[in-house]
Amino acid sequence: MNSLLQPPLITRLLAAERILIAGAGGGFDVYAGLPLALALRAAGKEVHLANLSFSALDGLPTDVWQAPDLARIGPDTPAPEGYFPERTLARWLRSHGMPDTVWAFPKVGVQPLRAAYRELTGRLGIDALLLVDGGTDILMRGDEAGLGTPEEDMASLAAVAGLTGIPERLVACLGFGIDAHHGVNHALVLENLAAIDRSGGYLGAFSIPRDSREGALYLDAVEHARAAFPEHPSIVQGSVAAALSGRFGDVRFTERTRYSTLFVNPLMTLYFGVTVEALAAEHRYLDRLERTVLMRQISGVIADFQDSLPTQRPPRQFPH
Repeated sequence: MNSLLQPPLITRLLAAERILIAGAGGGFDVYAGLPLALALRAAGKEVHLANLSFSALDGLPTDVWQAPDLARIGPDTPAPEGYFPERTLARWLRSHGMPDTVWAFPKVGVQPLRAAYRELTGRLGIDALLLVDGGTDILMRGDEAGLGTPEEDMASLAAVAGLTGIPERLVACLGFGIDAHHGVNHALVLENLAAIDRSGGYLGAFSIPRDSREGALYLDAVEHARAAFPEHPSIVQGSVAAALSGRFGDVRFTERTRYSTLFVNPLMTLYFGVTVEALAAEHRYLDRLERTVLMRQISGVIADFQDSLPTQRPPRQFPH
């Protein structure tokens, strides 16, 4: 039985010994898992980091590739281009004396991505896999009027949903409200979480304490990444960092948001946890992605599914 004194997501992670925390949606998503990784390592767990990458991995040297669609990135890995969040995180980890490998998956379909996950989890002896999403659009089940940016999230979710040999498979979202920029209605996010709760797959919500070691290091890592990419900082992680620093409202931390009105607030520092099994069971088109090999095939499946719906779930307003 779970205890009020410890969120169920943490209880499950602490029961594991070797944990893989992987960014589900690409870009800087792996940073959303950094506070959890730091806390679990401090608790004596072996924690590895991975990310579905937006970088041009095709340009990496051959010795970086450990298997098809599986690249091992370190602080000194030659950059295929300027934008390389995985290497930036590896450099930050090294600067703090921490294990500095960040595994990277290219943008591929479910079949090759699952094969890469299977290779990595088998190689590392993983007994718990946590997908992390910056934002909450991974919780969209597919019949909503706004899905955010679902392709990479759904590739990761479908790939991991097929890895039934891993004892614990979980999802954590950080950055509630951020996906409104991409059309996500967060009243529907809460409705989806309620449905997952009814099935027994909701693992609670909890925030990153601002004055914790993990909170301070997360802020430092986000600032390090912003300095590395001043022309393209992460809006998601920047918003979470602003909220964690006590800022509120239309916070301006990058010129990338100059045409948007932000609503930075304390809810953005909350993790929402669910099981992969429950999230996949609630999904409406995940099974249709099973045979995909390329990311553009996933885009096509999503578009076809949405076109086939007689109606979409319309946005709902918060009643208070």
